[in-house]
Amino acid sequence: MIIRCDNCSVSLQLDESKIPSGNFTVRCPRCQNMLRANKDLKGGQGSATVQQLAENKAAAPVDTTGGSFAEKQSDYEINNALKMLLGALKTGNEKVESSDDPSKKPRRVLLCLGSKRDEAAQKLSDAGYRVYIAQTPAQANERLREGKTEIVIFSPDFAAEFGGAAILQQKANAMYSNERRRLFLVSLEDEGTTMNAHEAFLRNLNLIINTADMPQLPLILNRAVMDFNDLYYYMNRGLGAEAI
Repeated sequence: MIIRCDNCSVSLQLDESKIPSGNFTVRCPRCQNMLRANKDLKGGQGSATVQQLAENKAAAPVDTTGGSFAEKQSDYEINNALKMLLGALKTGNEKVESSDDPSKKPRRVLLCLGSKRDEAAQKLSDAGYRVYIAQTPAQANERLREGKTEIVIFSPDFAAEFGGAAILQQKANAMYSNERRRLFLVSLEDEGTTMNAHEAFLRNLNLIINTADMPQLPLILNRAVMDFNDLYYYMNRGLGAEAI
C-alpha cells in the first residue's frame, strides 16, 4: 500500500500484511507528520494516494469575506491606477511606475486555529481581509501552494491530533530565506507577550499575539505587517517583489 505525505509529498510504501483494518495513522519518517489512511478503502474510489489528494483540498474561504474583500481589492486597484497615471502626467514620464500603498493593500490570511477560529475569522473579515480556514495541516499546505496567501495565524490547539502547530512551525523552519521572507507567521497563544519582537525572532515567528488581545487583532496585525514591509522595503524594491 502506498500513501503520500500531505506535508512533504514523500511517498511511503507500507506492508499491507502489517496494516490493521479500518483507519490507522502512520508517522512520516521525513517530516514527522502524522498521516491518516484506511486500508479498507479500495475499488472504485481509487488508490489511497488518490483519495488523499481528493480529501486534502485547499483551506476554504469564509463565505462572509468575499464581497468586502472584492470591494476593497477593486478600490485599491482603481486608486493605485489613478495615482500611477497622475504621477506620470505630472512628471512627464512616458513610463508609468507603480505607486502601491502597502498600508491599503487588501490581504489574504490563512487561519490555522482551534477554539479562537470563529472569533478571529469574524474580526478579520470585518476588517476587510480575505480569510481562509484550514482544518488540517494538509489543507493549510495546499492553500499556501497557490502563492497568494502570505499571512498565517496558528495556535497550539490547531489540529492537535495531527501535530498541526508543530507541522506549520517545522515547515517555516525548513524554508529557504527568500521563501521565509514571503511568509508572515503569527502565533496566537495564551502565553507570550503581544508584539514581543525578540521572543518572536528566537522562535522563527514574525509576530506573537496573546489571546487576551484578541479584540484588537486587526489593529495589531495591520501594524506588524506595515513594520515588516518597511523593514524589507528596499529589498523588495530591488528584487521587484510585492510587499505583503
